[in-house]
Amino acid sequence: MPIFEFVCKKCKKQFEELVFNQDEAVACPHCGSAKTEKLMSCCRSKMGGGPNMDAPSAQAAPAPSGGGCAGCSGGSCSSCH
Repeated sequence: MPIFEFVCKKCKKQFEELVFNQDEAVACPHCGSAKTEKLMSCCRSKMGGGPNMDAPSAQAAPAPSGGGCAGCSGGSCSSCH
């Protein structure tokens, strides 16, 4: 028994409805209008083997560039060690 999302063309309210027959006409629960349109629903699933979409992405720290500080850029001054 799928739950579908609808929008009423008369009052513009969005609502969900449990629909037994896919071709069943659904009236708006807010205004009673039969002029409703089924919306494309977003669905989300979690598949094994991939990144966890709920967790923040782990990114590696950027590699140091050039070695050394801004003062000498060579890594051989006293402030770099």
